[in-house]
This record gives sequence, structure tokens and C-alpha cells, in this order.
Amino acid sequence: MRIWHTCSFALLLGSLTLGAQDRAQDRRRWLGTTQSVSDDPRRVPDSPAPKGPDGTLVLRGGRIFDGTGAPARAGTLVIQRNKITQVLDASSTNWPRDARVIDVTGKTVMPGLIDLHTHLAYIEPPFSTVDDPTDPDAVLRAEERLRVFIQSGITSVRDVASPGNVPFVLKRWVARNAIPGPRVFAAGQLITGRGGHGADGNLVKVDGSVIERTGANEWRLAVRDLFARGADVIKVASHFAPDEVRAAVVEAHALGLKVTCDCETDYIKMAVEAGVDMIEHPLPRTDETIRLMAEKKVEADPTVYVYTYLFGRFGGGYFGSTSRRFNFGDSLNVEVLRRMKNAGIKMGIGTDLIVDWFRSMPTPYINELKYFMQVGYTAPEALVAATRTSAELLDMDDRLGTLQAGKLADVLVVNGRPDERIDDLANADIVIRDGWVVVEGGKITMTRPAPTASPPIWRPRP
Repeated sequence: MRIWHTCSFALLLGSLTLGAQDRAQDRRRWLGTTQSVSDDPRRVPDSPAPKGPDGTLVLRGGRIFDGTGAPARAGTLVIQRNKITQVLDASSTNWPRDARVIDVTGKTVMPGLIDLHTHLAYIEPPFSTVDDPTDPDAVLRAEERLRVFIQSGITSVRDVASPGNVPFVLKRWVARNAIPGPRVFAAGQLITGRGGHGADGNLVKVDGSVIERTGANEWRLAVRDLFARGADVIKVASHFAPDEVRAAVVEAHALGLKVTCDCETDYIKMAVEAGVDMIEHPLPRTDETIRLMAEKKVEADPTVYVYTYLFGRFGGGYFGSTSRRFNFGDSLNVEVLRRMKNAGIKMGIGTDLIVDWFRSMPTPYINELKYFMQVGYTAPEALVAATRTSAELLDMDDRLGTLQAGKLADVLVVNGRPDERIDDLANADIVIRDGWVVVEGGKITMTRPAPTASPPIWRPRP
């Protein structure tokens, strides 16, 4: 036993000295500019073969809100296969003659929205159970959520805890355009201490979505296991010890993955000191912790509106959870959001819709933006938080979040002016993901795959 402890300590010490990578993005320095890699934070070498549909798609005559912070302007967007190739002036017709041209006059063309906090396979009583986390029902209810999200104009979701390999399977199927939905960036399962958040018997016990681990070495190995299964981000949750969360952060950063934390009160400070990249939710924290977040450039995914939804649906409280032992409510949550904004913390948009709440979309997403506006964001600034900034929090700002030449073609066409009237965001008309028109006229209209050749019927010789 003494030998095991010695080896375990040596392994942990070696892991904790990998501090040359303070951030997950530091791993990018090893990639050349010509290397083709996967369209996710893992950046695994990938074939340079063309992706997306054949041909050129032109969105002509709309208002271009490009997500960079510039005001909307008249213009035309040109997409070839799965990339944006040009953002033209309204008077230009500089595109191939055989292009498909869609007239979007009077509509706003903008980057696809991003939802940083989803649980795609979350149970939905009484129609599903947690007895078997590999139940096909988990995949089917997740696919239903994906359809709702894409019809709401969301072209990327980050799944931050689902059972088994469900989110990884969904990611692959969406990537090859086999099912309708947004891109999926998956954490897999969240890591917590024994009896921690998600394993403490709160609203519903989400078996299969949580990994309970004890000790720094177990936390480090849990990160490695999730990375091996395909994780794009690592999610941890309180409770934990300082050495546990630190081990997870160091290991994830060495692998090139960001770490986000569902934690509260003193655990937030502990996580920030350990080097996490992001904090989820508007849970209580001190002014000192907020200052430390700003100093260390720790980001935030506030998810304020989901608690308004929860308080309304469950009698005004979050009951029965040992990971929610503090005073909080709508006014306190908005105040945390305001304090983080005033401190200059970078914040993105997430909904955290569980059970059947996704059926209220897109209202919860829009209401999250309205909370941002309540603390001082303008409508255009809230839309930038939903697009460019959220892409930065995904570690995907080199490919997503703005309408610029060379970016992936994840595009939303809105019937209205959401940069002036945020409620117009509910009028998603066309949604393009990876160059594919997935939604048109507000309805899913995926292209049928080209049929493959079949052998002729065998006929006996005369």
C-alpha cells in the first residue's frame, strides 16, 4: 500500500508540474497554419477534403449583423460549401453564375446563436427513466432537443453533462449532416466529489451524467478518460478539495481542453485559484472572488433565466439539494450578473434547460439576453455575447461567432431586426449549419442524401 501511495504521489506531482500550459489555448502553438484539424476544441488532425454541400449559396439583400461589434449594414453573404467566402456590399453581384441565390431583403443575416449550457439527454418524467443510462430513449429525447434548438436559430450547443456516450454519438451524426441539429460540443459527464452536485439527490438524480471521484489522482484520471471518449471541454462541480480541482485543471489544460465549473460560494474562489477557465451559473460569490475572476480572466456563463424558470415551476425555491445551501433568488442572481459585468468579466449565453423546459424555446434564450440588457448591455452587445463572445468561451472563435471570410458557415436569418428589437430573435427564418440549410421558412428542410448506385436485378440466362 505504501508503494501505491508513493507511485500515486509521483504521478500526481508529475501532472501538477505541467504548468507550462496555463490555459488550454496554449496547446495551439504546436499547430501549423497549414495543418487541417477537426472543427472542435480538440483540434485533431483531419482530412483536408472539402466539407459541406456542393456549390455556392448566396444570401442577397439583407441586413448584415456580423457579430464583430460593427453596426448592421446592407449587404450580401456568399457561402461556398461550408465556409463563408465573401461579405459583399449591397450593390455587388460578385458570385458564381450557378450559385443558389436566396433573397433575404428586409431580414437580418447574423452568426448562428450559441448555447453554452445544455443537457441534451436529461430525463423527462414520466416518459423516461434513469434505470439504464444507455437506454436508446436518451438518444431520442436528445435528438428532439436538437431539432428544437436548431429551429430556434442555435447552431452550436455545449452539452455539459449527459449519460454515457450519448453526446459524442450526437456530435458525430450532426457533423455528417445525418440528423438535424446544431453542432455539439460535449463534456460527457461532469466530475464531482462523492455526494457532490448532481449526485446529491436534488430535483432528480441524473444517473449516468455524473462521475463521483475522490482524491486528486482519481480526478486527473477522470479527465483522461473523458478526453479519450471525445470530450471537447471538462466540467467539474463542487464539492471538491483544492488539490482535486487543481489536478483536473492541469490535466485538462495539458490536453488542450478548457475547464468549466458548476460551483458556489467558497468553492468558486477555490476553483478560480486552481485555474479553471469558466464559472457556470449566477451562484453567490464575494466581491473578492469576482475581482479574482477578472484578474485571472476567468469567464462566466451566468444562466440567470433558468433559475427564474425553476423558481416559478417549483414553488419559489431549489429544494432538497446539498449543493445549493445558500440564499439566492431572482434579484440576487441579477445582481451577481451586474457585478460581473461591472468587473469586466467576459460572459456568454447559456440556458441550462432541463426536463421538458426546452419546449419553451426560443423564449428562455431571449429572456437570458434580456437579463444581460437589464444590467447594461445594449441589444447589439447582447447579440455579440450570444455569438462572438460565446464562440470565444467555446475556444472556437477562430472558426465560429462572426460573419467573416474563412469562418465556418453557421448563419441565422431573422425576419426582423433583433439588434433593435431583441424579441425579433424569435422569428428564425433560415438556419444554416456548416453550409447546410437545415431550416428554411422556419421549418426543418434537410436535403436528402444522394442515392447510391444499386446493382442491376439478376436475371437467369435463357
